[in-house]
Amino acid sequence: MENCVRKQGDSVRKYFSRISTTQIIKERIISLFSIIIGIILLFSIPGNSQEIPFSYCPVQDQSNNIRDYLVTSAKEVTDQFFDGIETLKDWQSVRDQRYREFLEMMSLYDVPMTGDRPPLNVKKVGTIRKKGYRIEKIYYESLPDLYVPANLYVPDGITNPVPAILYVCGHARNQKVYYQGLARKFAQLGFVCLIIETIQWGEVLGEHWGANQRGWFHWYSRGYTPGGVELWNGIRGLDLLSQLPEVDKERLGVTGASGGGSQSWYLAAADPRIKAAAPAAGGETLEAEIQQRTIDDQCDCMVPVNTYQRDFADIGALIAPRPLMIAAPNRDALFAIESVRRLYEDVGKVYTLYGASKNLSVIEADGGHGNRGTLRPQIFSFFIKHLMGEQISPDQIGDIDKSPESQLSEDELRVYIHGALENDRTTTIQDSFLKQAQPPQIETEDQLKAYRSEVVNFLNTRTFSAFPAVPEPLDMKLEYRTDEEAIFGVQKFSFVSEKGWRLKFTIHWNQPREKPQPILLVLRNPGENRKASEKFIEGIDENISIVYFEARGIGETGWAPELQWHIRRAAAWTGRTVASMRVYDVLRCLEALRFLPGVEENNISLASQGEMAAIALYASLLDEKINTIIIKNPPMSQNMGSQPDGRGEAIEMLNCLRITDLAQVAGSLLPTKFVGIGELPETYQWTKSVYKKIKPDYFQTISELSKWENQQ
Repeated sequence: MENCVRKQGDSVRKYFSRISTTQIIKERIISLFSIIIGIILLFSIPGNSQEIPFSYCPVQDQSNNIRDYLVTSAKEVTDQFFDGIETLKDWQSVRDQRYREFLEMMSLYDVPMTGDRPPLNVKKVGTIRKKGYRIEKIYYESLPDLYVPANLYVPDGITNPVPAILYVCGHARNQKVYYQGLARKFAQLGFVCLIIETIQWGEVLGEHWGANQRGWFHWYSRGYTPGGVELWNGIRGLDLLSQLPEVDKERLGVTGASGGGSQSWYLAAADPRIKAAAPAAGGETLEAEIQQRTIDDQCDCMVPVNTYQRDFADIGALIAPRPLMIAAPNRDALFAIESVRRLYEDVGKVYTLYGASKNLSVIEADGGHGNRGTLRPQIFSFFIKHLMGEQISPDQIGDIDKSPESQLSEDELRVYIHGALENDRTTTIQDSFLKQAQPPQIETEDQLKAYRSEVVNFLNTRTFSAFPAVPEPLDMKLEYRTDEEAIFGVQKFSFVSEKGWRLKFTIHWNQPREKPQPILLVLRNPGENRKASEKFIEGIDENISIVYFEARGIGETGWAPELQWHIRRAAAWTGRTVASMRVYDVLRCLEALRFLPGVEENNISLASQGEMAAIALYASLLDEKINTIIIKNPPMSQNMGSQPDGRGEAIEMLNCLRITDLAQVAGSLLPTKFVGIGELPETYQWTKSVYKKIKPDYFQTISELSKWENQQ
């Protein structure tokens, strides 16, 4: 079972440009040595010296299991948290960058994190007076026409500014009602407390469950997480508290449970005005979420767009050295206690560097996700200590009052007495919170080159950043051969695309194998009918040799359709998508093909249809050497929803819509020739216009592949 080596030089794609110079030199030395050994082996074989030795592989050396791969990827993210950090100086040298990355992953790149912000336009609609405190029913304008209903609890008799708590709600209906006991207790303890509702389950019902239940996986392509809107609304809540004469803006805290627990992590990491944070039942390690599949039960708001492959420990580290209490039930179905303890240990490494270990604590309660009664008195005590400077034991403080007579009704706490505001964007904020890229005006080849360079640079860092920094050796193997089925025989090769994945392509030689010849690489589709790809290319020039390729999740490496929903959400949390993984597979397949004698490096064309057309377009953009791309029935855009159960086309790629879309990728492929079979979606008029302005002969639309011209 002989190993094959990759051809050097031009076959190393620009998409591997993140490899350091040292790594490149090391790999080239290893590869050169491997080439010498390979040549010796090839010449030692009788017969055709250009042929890779046949090797039957009864045992698979890669798992080709998507669950194994995702769990391993998640573990790598969790384990790499503290890599390269040994001193406080080491941490401080990367902290600012990680902070910027965190804000970006929380979708906060189109809002004014610094400088002037839009006016809050706070409106008070009523006041409820209770013994020792009052409740002001208010709403504020987080962004123009984005309103946040809230209740403000203010203790009586304030003569000097006091500390304030921002309470962020979890996933409970009638949120101000459900969590009122905590806000009331904070007021009774002397804190001003602002309790704000989420866009999902407040008085106006917006959307948190886009990918979770609606099939809106294109949120990933937009770079959108509903957690970002909640985080921004919370930051504006801090703005509001800081403006109140009753509040000491230097003593602000945040807490919440479940979804509010996640938001407590996010808010404390994002806003340094928070001086103490106590997230409850709101976070665990990425490894645990994927391995135990707890992510399946978590809301989309509890997951950043993980562009830079970060874990919750990275978020917690941004809070250091400020006081942080992590609260967790020990039988939580959403957050395994063992992973919470691991999270505490990892975050503790950064607190230790600051010499502030005393500011970090973890508390546990017996029971499931909703069993947090024993945690609340400890949280109250925590804030009294760190924001008031007093030591009062949890036993002295006690829990919240749950008696029926203490509870105010939904109608009493309601802010929108006459219904939601007419111009409120809450129900549609997912469509406008982020700006999406618009097709640029391209008139010249230089403009196109500049646009393409901008797009590729963006994609390398924000869409395909999970591509391996150092590619695995291809380790090509010839697994099947016959002199039948094609004019000059058929060969099936396998290669390692990425650790964990050995994929296969089959080449039908229509010219002598030693003769340089054009190649058409055909991408098979998930779940396609038998011979569907063969029928797709009927009528192709008989002088072209045909390669059929199955990327991961297709054919032999396919996974159950019912698993697709989990895979799409879990993959995004690890910094990749099904589509981005397949783009990488195609790039590696091209690299493997170019090793073979008889394959002209610059005369490979790529054919695809439906879902795989999106993969082919991006792979061609990154490869830069495809002769012709042929697509049929391509998706109109990546800015479209999918099936709620996760089945069907999986074409989302992290953040891509921030810079481009499918038609713009297609138009950026010049000097690659473009062939569209059948009628193209209207969006591809932009593609056609670019080609017609710069290279008219390189754009064709034809009814069937037999009419393809300019094949050479």
